[in-house]
Amino acid sequence: MPNDEDTRWLSTDSLHFDRKNPRLAEYGVAETSDDEDIISLLWDAMDIRELVQSIAASGYFPHEPLIVVRENGENVVIEGNRRLAAVKALLDPALSEEKGWKVPKLDRQSLSNLENLPARMSPGREDSWRYLGFKHVNGPAKWTSYAKAKYIADVHREYEVPLEDVARQIGDGHRTVQRLYRGLVVLEQAEREKVYNRENRYHKRFSFSHLYTGLGYDGIIGFLSLESADPENPQPVPGDRIKELGELCVWLYGDKKQEISPVVKSQNPHLRQLDEVLKSREAVTALRAGKDLSLALELSRPPVAVLEESLHNAKRELQRARGYMTTGYDGSDEHLRVAETIVDLASDICREMELKKSASSRTNRRTED
Repeated sequence: MPNDEDTRWLSTDSLHFDRKNPRLAEYGVAETSDDEDIISLLWDAMDIRELVQSIAASGYFPHEPLIVVRENGENVVIEGNRRLAAVKALLDPALSEEKGWKVPKLDRQSLSNLENLPARMSPGREDSWRYLGFKHVNGPAKWTSYAKAKYIADVHREYEVPLEDVARQIGDGHRTVQRLYRGLVVLEQAEREKVYNRENRYHKRFSFSHLYTGLGYDGIIGFLSLESADPENPQPVPGDRIKELGELCVWLYGDKKQEISPVVKSQNPHLRQLDEVLKSREAVTALRAGKDLSLALELSRPPVAVLEESLHNAKRELQRARGYMTTGYDGSDEHLRVAETIVDLASDICREMELKKSASSRTNRRTED
């Protein structure tokens, strides 16, 4: 981390966004992305509106310097890209008007005050990774799980820092760092093998935690035939399960091009339900055929368990309905017909149970004789 004596005021025009920033990479920012694209992305995906309003009202606080490195003759902001985007949006009213953003119009003096920003010069990325890692991976300004994983991978690969040391420096558990890194390696393998592209995901938000968490579940491990839990293995999914890896990614994240929505809507309970489904061939076949996760889950469970659960659920709902009879029933014929249908269904179930029980008793007696 650079010292206070490295702080200086730099022209805002001379400050450039960090196109290697893991948080920006999560949203598809590449080396070729221009500043306008990045500002638009930050506005839409990372909500810099509040920062714009704050800076417009109070100016830029000098005690929050940007962290800058010199790369290829340019000042690259490796910490503070959202703040830089907010300032650039305020300084470019034409862009804001074109995009339809509600950006306060500043007077000449206020604009002049934003033309130079405080920055701490760092000798290089490697000198700042511990501070940035602690702040964003396990500190007060946390990144998303994908950004954390990407940062951990960059430090591990570029600076050859062991994962155990990365975990210790950023104040996170070694196991958590391993899981994040392993999840990224599996995602990279899927993209490298061209069975999935996260840019095609159904929803804008990328729930990377679904993948790295699921890779610790037995059903998903078995479905992918995951090899040893060694996070350093660059090919954790064997070659004969690459197709299944692509299927898993689609079930987790969907496919916008094919208009397939993900079956995992939220991590709890859907990820666990998917894990159970992947333990059953019949349930997997149903999922592949486009059936709902709930139906596939039902097929994955023993019929006796489904019957027992259904009966208890029906009893619980009927007890609930009975509790609302006094205040909820208005004499409606429709409600009465529904209740009569329930009686008929319950009678049929009881009759079939009694017949099966009787047949079972006769079979047992013959066996004993």
